[in-house]
Amino acid sequence: MSHTPHELAEEFPDRIEEIHNLKLANTHFSKLVDEYHTVNRDIHRAETNIEPTDDFNMETMRKNRMHLKDEIYSMLSS
Repeated sequence: MSHTPHELAEEFPDRIEEIHNLKLANTHFSKLVDEYHTVNRDIHRAETNIEPTDDFNMETMRKNRMHLKDEIYSMLSS
């Protein structure tokens, strides 16, 4: 399988341990991270034409990923 861009470890390389610890301690954060990974994989599958999609759906998925990343960052920053 090819490398999936936008993994949280790449987005926040200096916060990998903090992400891990917060996932264990906070169920809401854990669900956000799981949802982020699911959306990220779906985008990657669409971008590589494994599961092609239309432009509207791609834009919606990317906005969702961005929103999740912002919420994750907000929780990491608080």
